Amino acid sequence: MTTETVLYMLTGAAVIYLLRALPLTLLRKPIRNRYIRSFLYYVPYATLSVMTFPAVLGATGSVISATAGFAVALLISWFDGNLFRVAAGACFTVLGVEIILQLL
Repeated sequence: MTTETVLYMLTGAAVIYLLRALPLTLLRKPIRNRYIRSFLYYVPYATLSVMTFPAVLGATGSVISATAGFAVALLISWFDGNLFRVAAGACFTVLGVEIILQLL
């Protein structure tokens, strides 16, 4: 490893440590503001969505099959909620659309 790589890793570690340690040291009392509490409640869901959605679109051979699989996953999860059925439905949809696209 070069010294630049080590410096980058140490800087990243310091930033991550500060981001995790500062709220613990600065906020000793419970947060009572309902707007801040509601914001903090939804942050994990928004972060997960922002990280997952681009990966979904790039996971297959084409954006068309990825979008079809995502739409089917949304529909199944909306009406059923069973994680296995959602994953299986999305996978079979992507497989079917990929086969159709190969034939065209």
